[in-house]
Amino acid sequence: MALARVQGRVSVEGLAGKFDVTPQTIRKDLNDLCERRLLNRIHGGAIIASAVENTAYEARRLIAALEKRAIGARAAALIPNQSSLFINIGTTTEEVARALTAHEDLLVITNNLNVARTLYPFPSFEVIVAGGPVRRSDGAIVGAAAVDLIRQFKVDTAVIGASAIDEDGALLDFDYREVRVSQAIMENARRVVLVADRLKLERTAPVRIGHISQIQVFVTDRLPSARLRAVCAEHAVDVIETSAAEAVGQ
Repeated sequence: MALARVQGRVSVEGLAGKFDVTPQTIRKDLNDLCERRLLNRIHGGAIIASAVENTAYEARRLIAALEKRAIGARAAALIPNQSSLFINIGTTTEEVARALTAHEDLLVITNNLNVARTLYPFPSFEVIVAGGPVRRSDGAIVGAAAVDLIRQFKVDTAVIGASAIDEDGALLDFDYREVRVSQAIMENARRVVLVADRLKLERTAPVRIGHISQIQVFVTDRLPSARLRAVCAEHAVDVIETSAAEAVGQ
């Protein structure tokens, strides 16, 4: 449990090696912890269980790190030079920002201080940061002032993340103030790109951002849900699947 709190995610193989026991023993232990609702089972391991509170920021950065890097690179490739975009809160959207640094002449509006710190040193970028209270846990700027600033723009592309995605296409998050900002971002962009790894399909969160039908492009490492894939096809959402292997050379 201590490892899971720090890392956000633990694997069967990693725990078996660390404690010098068989994978079968670890699977049983993880199942016991999941029955006590301390962990949630995922393929190959488990994550901290919570449907009302997000995993700590540093732990989220470690979860599916290679997958997020590959998603970020693929999403950045969709952004043309000399264009405008929103980038919202999330460790995956931050990977998009890192992959954008080779671009030129971008106008970036963000409510994510980590994104602003990544991009402002580049002289060909104009970076505008939304105002309002800063959430200490992850550098998010949330609240009415951020929404008001975002509504002053109409950008070419919005890059958004989500804490969880239901199989029916619902996009979910934990903080209703953050959701209001995300909704404003979606409403004021000509194209919306959702970036989320497949583990988001194994989580839940209480606040609704919107529906995947409001998205034009969904970039993920893999989409295992046939139901969600069908929802994307029904609403003409372009699904782009990448893999962690693509991130190795980044």
